[in-house]
This record gives sequence, structure tokens and C-alpha cells, in this order.
Amino acid sequence: MSKEKNLKPSKELPLGFVDRQEKELLIRDFIISNIKEVMTKYGFQYLETPSFEYTDSIGKFLPDKERPDAGVFSFKDEKKWLSLRYDLTAPLARYVAKNYLEIPKPFKRYQLGTVWRNEKPGPGRFREFLQFDADYVGTKNLQADAELCVLISEILEKCGLDKKDYTVKISSRKFTDKLFEQLKIKSKEQISSALRALDKIDRLGWGEAKKLLGEGRKDKSGDYTKGANLNSDQIKIIENALKSKTSDSEDVLEIIKIFKDYNFENYKFDPSVIRGLEYYTGPIFEVNLNFEVKNSKGQAIQFGSIGGGGRYDNLVSNFGNYDCPATGISIGLDRLVFALMQKKDFKIKNTRPVVICVFDQNKNKEYVGILNKLRMSNISSEIYPGEGKLKKQMEYANKIGSPAVILYGDDEIKSGKATLKNLESGKENLVKIEDLVNEIKKIL
Repeated sequence: MSKEKNLKPSKELPLGFVDRQEKELLIRDFIISNIKEVMTKYGFQYLETPSFEYTDSIGKFLPDKERPDAGVFSFKDEKKWLSLRYDLTAPLARYVAKNYLEIPKPFKRYQLGTVWRNEKPGPGRFREFLQFDADYVGTKNLQADAELCVLISEILEKCGLDKKDYTVKISSRKFTDKLFEQLKIKSKEQISSALRALDKIDRLGWGEAKKLLGEGRKDKSGDYTKGANLNSDQIKIIENALKSKTSDSEDVLEIIKIFKDYNFENYKFDPSVIRGLEYYTGPIFEVNLNFEVKNSKGQAIQFGSIGGGGRYDNLVSNFGNYDCPATGISIGLDRLVFALMQKKDFKIKNTRPVVICVFDQNKNKEYVGILNKLRMSNISSEIYPGEGKLKKQMEYANKIGSPAVILYGDDEIKSGKATLKNLESGKENLVKIEDLVNEIKKIL
């Protein structure tokens, strides 16, 4: 009789999820610190909303909505569906409706939070990622829309990009509204499908987006996406309209005028900027990088935008009888980090601890005495946390990238000095305990 196999859980991650290591996380922290600095300067309040919302609070605004978990990760809690948030905008609308009488109008908020997409992943596109949002709620003033583009530009330049490295593209939902009216398309489902198709032009190219406007598209993996079922004449009209170089939309012209007041020139009118979500009602914008981005295999990829946004004047009113126009912008921080790591050599210091080697467990009091001196001087340090002789301890110190080790055996204890070994140069010095801090600072 064969023994039942002891099946072990998989060490692999689900598609679209990734383990993030220290270097990437430190760069992300650097970007976040710059974001917070800019947002404070621009007068925004910091807000956090929960990761889960009732699905009917966010489901109305998703690209795919035939089932509760289309586009989102959901589960049923007793009788109600709950979903991990898809973006930070719908939760903001819910928050504003709930706190409508208490918050100032306009309400300027920014948020940093993880969002989840139950969609097919791609290069630099994940099912879980950190997003940054900045929004003005309770104003129709297009100064707000213009300033969002200006502040995003300031953030990108603080993070190390030059003006030539990125472009803010602007358009207006009024452009597509007029276009669909001209094409006599009235079906909300068909309009949604067409918007999603047009939103993919930047990433897939016109040839593939054209298939999504028509019958549909099969990708390289063989997955099929149903199209918007527009006929060839309708698709041709859209193609010609997207070639327009100037806008006759009043809202876009007003924003461009405000840009001039800011001396902001790093923008471009582009009617192919669509934004796939349904809730946009006016000006829309997208932030594109102008340099090549490569995947893990070193191949250049169609990276698409790192963020965007626009005006959504009717979103809050979905939660009640609220007249609360709004506009906002988002950046996918993990996508931005993915791109920036290829563009810029970040001089971010990985602080690794000085390791105090253990010769005798009974001498722990002496080791802790040294440890406390170092930590009181804000020197990253530790007593070797494992088990093993000196060779194993040295291997550990080298593997973690420690700058130095402290050797404090019986002979050193008797002399009142410790051996300080610089792991980069290999040099060893006998140092008085009271001088250790100063000597270590010379190495760091």
C-alpha cells in the first residue's frame, strides 16, 4: 500500500503579485517622502480609507460589472458582497458623502494606499499595487484640474526626472461624448467597451485597440476579449478624430490658459487620452514617460502611462443627493518605481548593522554594554543573532553587507579594548571601548 504523499504548499506567487526587496522599497519610500512634502506645500489633507468596501459602493464604477467580482477581488459576508478596493476614488466619494456636512468644501485630500485589480497582469502591471491620489472635491473651478497637473510634474522632477522624461497629456470626456453622439452610439455597454478599447491605445497600439473596437481581440496567450462591435466606418471616424492636434473643448482651452499662468509647458493635447473608467465627466489627463522601459529579460516594452485622472462631477451624487463636483489624479507608485530604477541610479544607502560577534554566551552582559553604546549613538548594530562559531558569524556579517564586526573575546575584555574589523578593507584595529563609536563612524 503506497504512502500518501506529503504535499507541500507552492513557493510560487499567484500571477500579478510580487515580493518587493529592500532596494525597491527604499526608493519607494524616497518617492513617498517627496510626495508628502509636495502635498503639504500645496495644502492637501492626508486621508486613509479601508482596504475593503461594500461591492455595490464601488462596483458601479468598474470596467467590468456583470458579476460582483468582475475586476475586483470579492467575497460574501453574510448577505452582502465585500470587495478589496479597485482604486482610491470611489472610496473617497463614499467618504465625502458620509461626512458631507463636516468636511470643508472644496475638500483637498491625498492618499497613499494599496489597491487590487482582478485583471490580467502585464509588464510592470500588477494585481496589487500602491497608488497615490490627490483630489479636489466640491469645486467646478478648473484651476484645480490645472494645479493637479502642475503638482504631479513637481513630484516627478523631485524624484529625479527631467522635463524631457515625461509629458502630461490632456483631453476631455466631452470629446468622446461628442464623438459617440456623432456615431449614434447610445448603448451604455457599447460606450463602456469602446472607452476601454481606446484607453488601451497607448499600451497596445492602434492596430490592437482597433480589434477591441470591432469584434474583439485575442492576445498572445490566446485569451479572447470581446470587442465593442463598432463597424469599420465608425472605427474610421474615430481614427480620424484621434489625429486632431487642437481642441475646441472649452474646458481644455481654459486649462491650457491656466497652464500659461503657471509657466507650465510640459503638456500636450492628445484626444487619444480616454481613461477607461466610466465616471469621468470633463477634462482628463495622463502622465506618460518618454524613455524606454525594459522588462526583466531586458526587452523594451510598451509601458503605457504611470498615472492620470480627470474630472468626475457626478460620482459623489451616486451616494445620495449631493451636488459635489470633483477632480483628481493618480499615480501607480510601483509602476513609477519600476521605471525610475531603470532611468536613475538612486544613491540610497542600505544601512546594515555592525555585528558584535559572540565568543561566550556567558559574556552577554559585556556584549549588551557595547550594543547600548552604539545604539545610543544611532549606529545600526546587533549582537550576532544566530548560533555558530566565529567562521559562521563572519559569513553572516559578509552576507548581510555589514560594514564592520566587533570581536570581544577574553583577551579583549581583559585589555578593555575590542578588535574592530573593517569588512570592506579587511583591516583590524584594537580600539578602546569608549572610542568605538568614533572609530565606527569613520568606517560608515
